[in-house]
Amino acid sequence: MTVETKEKDVGGAPAEGKITPEAIKAAENMIGMQLRPEGPYLQDATADTMRNWCNGIGDLNPLYRDEEHGRLSRYGSIVAHPNFPMAFGWVGRTRWGLPGVHGFYAGNDWELFRHVRPGDRITAIERVVGIDVKESKFSGTLVLQYVEASYANQNGDLVARALGTCTRHERKAARDAGKYSEIKTHEYSAEDFAKIDNAILNEEKNMRGTNVRYWDEVQEGEELPEIVRGPLSLMDTMGFLVGSGRGHTHGVIFKNAVKHPGHFFRNPEAGGGIEYTGIGHHRESTAKDVGVPGVYDYGPQRSSWMASLVTNWMGDAAFLKRVRTQMRGFNIMGDCTWARGKVTRKYVKDGHALVDIEIRGENQRGELTTPGLATVLLPSLNPEHKVFFDGRDCDLELPVVR
Repeated sequence: MTVETKEKDVGGAPAEGKITPEAIKAAENMIGMQLRPEGPYLQDATADTMRNWCNGIGDLNPLYRDEEHGRLSRYGSIVAHPNFPMAFGWVGRTRWGLPGVHGFYAGNDWELFRHVRPGDRITAIERVVGIDVKESKFSGTLVLQYVEASYANQNGDLVARALGTCTRHERKAARDAGKYSEIKTHEYSAEDFAKIDNAILNEEKNMRGTNVRYWDEVQEGEELPEIVRGPLSLMDTMGFLVGSGRGHTHGVIFKNAVKHPGHFFRNPEAGGGIEYTGIGHHRESTAKDVGVPGVYDYGPQRSSWMASLVTNWMGDAAFLKRVRTQMRGFNIMGDCTWARGKVTRKYVKDGHALVDIEIRGENQRGELTTPGLATVLLPSLNPEHKVFFDGRDCDLELPVVR
């Protein structure tokens, strides 16, 4: 097929694929296959790329961005935010099966083993691990797809393993259902802004930092200091793309469109310029075409906010072993996400002192948009508990699909 013929396949609107038994079967036949890595985008960990990632998610923790703070820490350098490997490629993206069917990032479940440090070069092996078919109020029949990514450094040491989940919806069915059609951009009062501003300005004051948080002092039922992200603006969504190293333009995006025409379209609003179907994160018209009431955030961005809630609380001496988030509601332009958490369990495993934390993201309407959980290794005052620098020696024995 010639390039000229392929160009014609890049239509004037996102493709309207169907979820058929044949398409589902074809996707099921891919289980176990290793995918071509998405990207890589940010593969090399440097002080600049690590800090830039933090800028993209709004994280101010000095352990992840201040070289002098890192040099004086127990690690001898800054370390990356736990979700930094996601900058290599967004695990769980809709990159396989069901051609032309729109996909939404539905969350991920990270198990972490080692810190990423300046000088590390990240690689990944991504494989298809599961598929499930369900019914939803949003679009009728939907397909859940599960992808596992294993991230390693240049020495072949496992850094992190993440289970990514995406949902696939027929664009027309989601539009016609109109589940979110009544939602409008939120209007805040002066008192609302004062509360938001106060939470933002106080976030750094609540960071545990170098003050060691001991397992023995933590109580089940203890609440974590809340943080807020928002009201969501284009500065926030565009900043996340910059922090993730994603900036396809001109000939780069055109070549991708020729290769994968179903994922791109000539947008009349851009004079026929080619845009990715995910441009709904920035264009309201495209968002509404897939049943979303307006421009919305990036799922990996929101997942990282929830991780920051925990890392702020736990301090430099702890290690975030697991963080799981699920996207249960859209976070549209003008929405706030209040990240909150509560310690639900203290226990010992493999000689390590652990706590489990229930985490949740709620919008300004009080709606739960992002449920999740986290597991943290904490230093202990009990000499029988292990000393650790990372989480490689602690096995949570997680199933592949969960």
